[in-house]
Amino acid sequence: MPRTPATATEPSASGLAPDAGGRRLPRTLHPVAWWIWALALATAVSRTNNPLLLFLVLAVLGYVITVRRTEAPWARGFKYYLYLALTVVALRVVFRAVFATGITPRDHFLFSLPHIPTPDWYAGIQIGGPVSLEALLSAATDGLRLAAMLCCIGAANTLANPKRALRILPGALYELGVAVTVSLSVAPQLVQSVQRVHRARRLRAGRSKGLRALRGIIVPVLEDALERSLRLAAAMDSRGYGRAGTATRRSRRATGALMLLGMCGLCAGAYGLLDATAPALLGFPALAAGTALCVAGLRLGGRRVTRTTYRPDPWRAAEWGVAGCGVLSAVLLFGGAGFDAAELNPSIHPLSWPTLPLVPAAAILLAGAAGFLAPPPSPPVRPAVPPQRTEEVM
Repeated sequence: MPRTPATATEPSASGLAPDAGGRRLPRTLHPVAWWIWALALATAVSRTNNPLLLFLVLAVLGYVITVRRTEAPWARGFKYYLYLALTVVALRVVFRAVFATGITPRDHFLFSLPHIPTPDWYAGIQIGGPVSLEALLSAATDGLRLAAMLCCIGAANTLANPKRALRILPGALYELGVAVTVSLSVAPQLVQSVQRVHRARRLRAGRSKGLRALRGIIVPVLEDALERSLRLAAAMDSRGYGRAGTATRRSRRATGALMLLGMCGLCAGAYGLLDATAPALLGFPALAAGTALCVAGLRLGGRRVTRTTYRPDPWRAAEWGVAGCGVLSAVLLFGGAGFDAAELNPSIHPLSWPTLPLVPAAAILLAGAAGFLAPPPSPPVRPAVPPQRTEEVM
């Protein structure tokens, strides 16, 4: 029978939808662009303690992840970062309630915990005692800021392909990058194994709750993890990982010295930028010198590793746009132009509803433009279903 020509709505052999109506073709964004965007947004979060801005950051992260995540296993773990963020906020509030500090007579009293006397060398911290509304709100906002930074890192892990990010590392950090990539991919694979075992138990009408179900889930998951580890070890061994290398002892010592001095320079530069009373040489000069030493150490250590890249990831206008909107958001919050810096960290004494500054809110919404600037993700490739053959009845 003659073959029917493919219509415009059918996917091509590569799994990509055709460019109908001038729309952009689906592709995967460069992983470094997602990491720059997420780290810049986390930097902007560290500048503020305003709960309205922090909730706005979480909303922006949720929107970008919803419209631009793929169907890969690592792209399904953002909800677990949200659970971890809620745990961080809850622990911060509980610790502030137990270790009561900074209670003033003007605070709104809520309840009192049993007081535990402490020795003299433990002065300044009180275990138990009165708990005020202001103390709990202060702890909640501090925990919310840390939770928002954690969600930014989770967004980078959700949107960026860790295997593609491995190819961009310098040659000196290639084996370390392999270990980091494997460790980052363990959690999504473990969650996937738990879900698969749980579905299998439900299909077999097994007990799905209680300690008996826990024992029936842990053993298959551990067995699956052990088998996956053995397969990974065999694959890495066949590809030459763990080799001794051709670098001489002198080259390794020079690389280590450059990296150690460079890290010291970076630490000194960061301290000089954070401390206004530090000497001027501990600011940008120390940071620039440390960066130069680290780059020299990486180049020297990368000479012993010869790497080739098959189909390198392109860096196009979409990558510049995603990375730029994240960096511009952090610059606007740190610049302080057009708004009062006190609006970023509202005081709870006296207790009042925080205001939403327009310029920082617009800067955070600007980071959400990554959902428009990034190309749509590639749809999953599904095997074609063969057409059913019909027989004519004579």
